[in-house]
Amino acid sequence: MKKCIITVVGKDKVGIIAKVCVYLAEANINILDISQTIVDGYFNMMAIVDTTDTTKEIAVVASDLADLGKTIGVNIQCQREEIFEKMHRL
Repeated sequence: MKKCIITVVGKDKVGIIAKVCVYLAEANINILDISQTIVDGYFNMMAIVDTTDTTKEIAVVASDLADLGKTIGVNIQCQREEIFEKMHRL
């Protein structure tokens, strides 16, 4: 299984989760676990996804999600699980 970590941070507004989930579904990326919170009007979401069945390169997915984030006014990052873990070990 190929996993990625997706983080979404920004000012809360209607439709953030919907737009991210629509992109993932259309790219055939399965959400394994997801959590979101809103603190003082700021939205924070973290999702662990399975990218095994997508035909897109992870770099393309990350770029697409970053672009999606810009259009909806949030910051979206997508990293492969092993890179995420190594970065947070430092």
